[in-house]
Amino acid sequence: MARQMASGPAATANWLTLILAVWLFISPWVLQSASMGNFAWDAWIVGVLVALLSLGALYQVTEWEDWGNLILGLWLFISPWVLGFSGTMAAAWDGWIVGILVAAISIWGITAIRGYHGAAHA
Repeated sequence: MARQMASGPAATANWLTLILAVWLFISPWVLQSASMGNFAWDAWIVGVLVALLSLGALYQVTEWEDWGNLILGLWLFISPWVLGFSGTMAAAWDGWIVGILVAAISIWGITAIRGYHGAAHA
């Protein structure tokens, strides 16, 4: 199967998750929470993973990168409770909001890819 660059809604979804990944990576410094170990490391690691998956999805139209970002988005949403920073409002809200956005955009990307592949076979 030839590699094909993402276009249309699938590309838009991946550009949006890439932007969210950049925000997530810098958010510990912006929110002045870089010294908060659990929040900062979670934001840095997940931010890099979301960015890599988003870049990969922009390079080749496949579904698995969006599924990976969906899982990471769900992790971000529950991480304030799991990692114990739900009492720090800026950090917790960052995880909840970015998590919901990454998950929702990833679902949109999955449906866009399925629609793209369905139209290509019709």
